[in-house]
Amino acid sequence: MATNFLKKPTAMVDDGFDQYLGLPESGFSIFLAERTKKVHFIRHAEGFHNVATKESGSNECLLRGDAPASDHPLYDSRLTQKGINQAVSLRDHLATRPSGARSFTAFDLVVVSPLTRTCETALHVFGAPRKPGAPAFLSGQDAPKTSAEYRAGIQVPAPRFLVKEECRERWGHYVCDGRRSIQEIAAEFPDFDFSEVIHDEDAFYSDQRESDDDCCERAVKFLEWLNARPEKCIAVVTHSSFLRHLFGQFGGNLHNEDMKDLQRLAGNCELRSIVLCSHGTKDGKKVEPLRSSIAGPASTIAMSSSYGSMTNLQEMAMANEE
Repeated sequence: MATNFLKKPTAMVDDGFDQYLGLPESGFSIFLAERTKKVHFIRHAEGFHNVATKESGSNECLLRGDAPASDHPLYDSRLTQKGINQAVSLRDHLATRPSGARSFTAFDLVVVSPLTRTCETALHVFGAPRKPGAPAFLSGQDAPKTSAEYRAGIQVPAPRFLVKEECRERWGHYVCDGRRSIQEIAAEFPDFDFSEVIHDEDAFYSDQRESDDDCCERAVKFLEWLNARPEKCIAVVTHSSFLRHLFGQFGGNLHNEDMKDLQRLAGNCELRSIVLCSHGTKDGKKVEPLRSSIAGPASTIAMSSSYGSMTNLQEMAMANEE
């Protein structure tokens, strides 16, 4: 299911680049190569919360009831064995997917949502990360065993895993979208780099769902941050609703089938690769890390079994998004 968050079908307001997609009748876009980078978005593999909503037919199993959200068995849900297998399958696919001058796809940086299921997915897809602070030339690892590079004894640097709160799932309301403390998560994933996470406890989760507008704005700010990174080939391990709010803002000038392909709901452990092209208007802009104005424990207010004016049909659709 594609969700369209497009606000304007033409160039961005005040970007000073009215013809950024070229002449409308040409069917092409031209950007300077140095303003582009490949970003490979990956939705997390199957989690226990995905199974629970599928089996129950609704999202009510993700509501915390009268107890604190962190006491719920699906809080910050983990991967199932099927999910682990999905991640291993994607790793095998990347090992035979040519990219650049290599016979496999290698990444300069892996950006990871701080939720447990995305950290698990990243670890199973990409293997052990480079230790924080270690230079690439001291972090060599064997190329995939099926590759010509492996047979030639060529090593490649392990990617750095950088955890960013900005690409976490649309937060609130559902227990699976809260997270444990960073102290607890970092102990389980010791070589992940958590240096850009501001809050130890989850300062964003509450009984209220993050609004569509706020999630869309957060997604675009995340693109600004990606654009400022020096790496040219980046993987982002994230969530379906976050991707829906990100991609739903783009594609208005694409062929209809391409727009549908970009905006459709991502499946578990699906890889969706894009080229991020900067107009140059926001290059050099400092992107502040995500902070909460109210940092405190998760709410203990009881939640009802429905959310605002959301219809039952919408709740069913959301069951596969978390």
